[in-house]
Amino acid sequence: MKAETVETSTMTTRERLLRAAADLLTNGGREAVSTRAVSAAAGVRAPTLYRLFGDKEGLLDAVVAYGFEEYLAAKKALDLTDDPVADLSRSWDLHVDFGLSKPAFYILIYGEARAGEGLAGREAVAILHRLVARVAAAGQLRMSVERAAHLMHATGMGVVLSLLATPPAERDLELSTIARDHVLRTITTGDGPDPASATGVPNRAVALREALRHDGTDTLTANERALLADWLDRMADAPGTSPVRAEPDGAG
Repeated sequence: MKAETVETSTMTTRERLLRAAADLLTNGGREAVSTRAVSAAAGVRAPTLYRLFGDKEGLLDAVVAYGFEEYLAAKKALDLTDDPVADLSRSWDLHVDFGLSKPAFYILIYGEARAGEGLAGREAVAILHRLVARVAAAGQLRMSVERAAHLMHATGMGVVLSLLATPPAERDLELSTIARDHVLRTITTGDGPDPASATGVPNRAVALREALRHDGTDTLTANERALLADWLDRMADAPGTSPVRAEPDGAG
């Protein structure tokens, strides 16, 4: 108790309010996080809370960032290997683990119409985008980075929210693995070199798009670069496209 008292005394007013709000969110869900309850739990006057966070929505955004810190730190600290697809797979697992271990935070972040609008949500999506871009740079992506990242993000959210809606004793955690592997098969060319998919127009368009995004070029004007990027994204995501295959001998 003394150690807890000392720790509390060294916290700033903002930190006390965030911790109180996080505890209320964890134990009682979103509805428990009222400005009155948070102020009382933190031992802080309501006007101070409003001065620091503006209103309840500002407080909730700050709580999301507070609860997201550990997850974002883990994502940023992910040791990248020379296998970008495997790294992307591990990122998925981190996302699912976070959602199942902090359900109240996850639902607040992703389960409402306001989801993703906060800085924490945008930062998580940006990290995912960078991981998908590494797959594209390696020539292993079947579609545009934007579409692949969106597909993976949307599927991951659906899996976690579905699992959270299921009583813990009835959850089939293998669903996450199945969904992850299905998404990876859909967006990537597969493990190892695949001559058929590696020479396809969509695959080449994605690789060139990412190379230009990373290295740039002085040959084209800004408008030309934007136009080329649009063309490449359209070729990467065009329906019905398939890898270029060599014609058999004698084909006319």
